[in-house]
Amino acid sequence: MATTAPATGAREGRTDSSGAAPMTHRQIMEALSGLLLGMFVAILSSTIVSNALPQIITDLGGGQSAYTWVVTAALLSMTATTPLWGKLADLFSKKLLVQIALIIYVAGSVVAGLSQNTGMLIACRVVQGIGVGGLTALSQIILAAMIAPRERGRYSGYLGAVFAVATVGGPLLGGVITDTEWLGWRWCFYVGVPFALIALLVLQKTLKLPVVKREVKVDWAGAFFISAAVSLLLIWVTFAGDKYDWLSWQTAVMVGGSVLLGAVFLLVESKAAEPIIPLRLFRNRTITLASLASLFVGVAMFAGTVFFSQYFQLARNESPTMSGVLTIPMIGGLFVSSTVSGMIITKTGRWKAWLVSGGALATGGLGLLGTIRYDTEYWHIALFMAVLGLGLGMMMQNLVLCTQNQVAPADLGAASSVVTFFRSLGGAIGVSALGAVMAHRVTDYVKDGLAELGPKAAAALGQGGGGGGIPDMDKLPAPIRTVMENAYGHGVGDVFLYSAPFALIAFLVTLFIKEVALKSNKVDADQKVAADQ
Repeated sequence: MATTAPATGAREGRTDSSGAAPMTHRQIMEALSGLLLGMFVAILSSTIVSNALPQIITDLGGGQSAYTWVVTAALLSMTATTPLWGKLADLFSKKLLVQIALIIYVAGSVVAGLSQNTGMLIACRVVQGIGVGGLTALSQIILAAMIAPRERGRYSGYLGAVFAVATVGGPLLGGVITDTEWLGWRWCFYVGVPFALIALLVLQKTLKLPVVKREVKVDWAGAFFISAAVSLLLIWVTFAGDKYDWLSWQTAVMVGGSVLLGAVFLLVESKAAEPIIPLRLFRNRTITLASLASLFVGVAMFAGTVFFSQYFQLARNESPTMSGVLTIPMIGGLFVSSTVSGMIITKTGRWKAWLVSGGALATGGLGLLGTIRYDTEYWHIALFMAVLGLGLGMMMQNLVLCTQNQVAPADLGAASSVVTFFRSLGGAIGVSALGAVMAHRVTDYVKDGLAELGPKAAAALGQGGGGGGIPDMDKLPAPIRTVMENAYGHGVGDVFLYSAPFALIAFLVTLFIKEVALKSNKVDADQKVAADQ
């Protein structure tokens, strides 16, 4: 959007060149109410199924691969479409786009609740992910369009708080729904629909942003090639070591194909009039480093939220409801650090110390969680989760914030979505790879445990519902149940241990990001960006 719009056309929470007064806190919160509700719906869709997944996969007859892909499918479509949503936000009405994203989410959710097998559920999760990608990207973009960089830290903290509430409320709500006989897990998909419809109505009434009229050129070829490259890579990661060896012709074809598609994507972007990811953005060191850090933060973030449900339900025999309750320390840490860091950043304009500290805490938290087993005392686990939550809360929103502070308004949508894209990409690849690793580690630990029990153990396990799927612990004899609990406890611990190096890389990357103090109004910010360019 233009930086020198007249006062009559630029009253949406920013100080423009004519000196128009910015929106008051109350006006901003009214405008953000529907947006925050939409963000709540987006996060809820991914977290509400986490504690229900063991039951869902058991009922639909799936295994660990299906378990992973129910999560990965949504992450994949969210990852692939996030840059497209960001580019569309620079071309079309942001208000209309966020409403379209909500409608897509509702459609995917309703059909997902009717799923009869894991294939149908995974397909519906793809649709949900497209909507969630729009809601996640557009929330940051609209926030930046309304609020000056210096004040943005405060309101980014509110987004972080909503993220925390939805993240802790989702598993709790999903657990309660799953444990309630007259509801069942299908209502985990239906329950977000009313919230989405309310968000639609609230956005229609409260969100008012100027629409910049200019020629529209959407880079559909770029969207296709980046989606194809990411999809092929994730398919390879999921099945390597199971359907075929890591070093095999299938690996060569899929990895080579993914690299080729990525190269074609870069070629298309270099020639596109309106590229989905403007490559010139990466000439800016901050944007490049923030994107790289987000890639590795995504691995840590999604590993911390996806595999806890399996740990508590399969390794510690907790109900879906209690599984959600027991993860509160991590969400509490995320809630506190995101809100407090946002408030302090608004007062000081300084953000780098929070990024660096967050990277150190996330690395330490994952390393400590790598030591857990099925019989680890809960207070140890709670402490480790809190450390991880504090680290993630300091990093997630602030990586977007420091990027937004570096770009001109015309690139705001694309730059914001680039960081979100890399975070989602890291999460999608991380969940696929770590899910495959966990399946193999659990299998190895089960074999070792059964070998100690004797030859009759394998037959008893088959009768108890092992068979390569998610086991029903209640049907297993006591000795074999202990073997399975130990296998899942140790397997999840390994997943966290393997995630720690990725958080460490994110921490090291943040050390090299140059801090530029946030500006107190949009005119100063735009002039700074122009000078840098």
